[in-house]
Amino acid sequence: MGVPTLGCCCAVCTSPDPRDRRLRPSVLVRWVGEGGRERVVVIDTGPDFREQALRTRLRHIDAVFYTHSHADHILGLDDLRPLSFAWIHPEGPIPLYAVPQTAEVLERIFDYHFSSVSTYPTRARVRIERLKETNPIHEAEFTRVPVKHGDMEIAGFRFGDTAYLTDVSEIPESSFGLLKNLNTLVLPSLRHHPHPSHATVKQAVEWAERIGARQTWLTHIAHELGHEVTNRILPPGVALAYDGLQVPVTL
Repeated sequence: MGVPTLGCCCAVCTSPDPRDRRLRPSVLVRWVGEGGRERVVVIDTGPDFREQALRTRLRHIDAVFYTHSHADHILGLDDLRPLSFAWIHPEGPIPLYAVPQTAEVLERIFDYHFSSVSTYPTRARVRIERLKETNPIHEAEFTRVPVKHGDMEIAGFRFGDTAYLTDVSEIPESSFGLLKNLNTLVLPSLRHHPHPSHATVKQAVEWAERIGARQTWLTHIAHELGHEVTNRILPPGVALAYDGLQVPVTL
């Protein structure tokens, strides 16, 4: 729900620490490709996507990957419209990578962009691409990492020496094999007490220790976790992420 959470006056929601102000999670992967051209991939376009794009001075997108179809991960899709215009993205429609279940939700909620009979005057130039096990985007490759979000199977992603998992309650044994030799790992950590479809701090730390990345960042954090007080109890190499965090990635 983001922090501050609407209607709440708890210590975290009223904290003066800017790291306790949290928009809905999204990741931008940026690199310099062939010919010196900047390449950009975004994972999830949540309700705060426009604000996040403005903050990072986002000028174009080469592709979007979706982890799953819940509102806090897709509702910013409409804000892809200006970035999809032909004079900004002349390569054609922006590819949106999603599993069939997620694609169906995107096409239903945003039917005015996808429907063949839509007369909406400023449709986004986007197209659905089926998410595969490995998905090359120019010089980079994004590998799907299957994880569980309650009863729902969703997608995490590995790109180079980095992996990004969000909204996870269980990591299948087979997926741990896709998470070896990482430099950077992003894991979800909603709160301390259990939730049916999200990891706790304890679960996330146990996964981090098993995977053994050099640095693990915890995200998808609810207002029960204050940034500074939570970091004090985390082991070395594990810390809460914060909005605007930038880390180097080797693709």
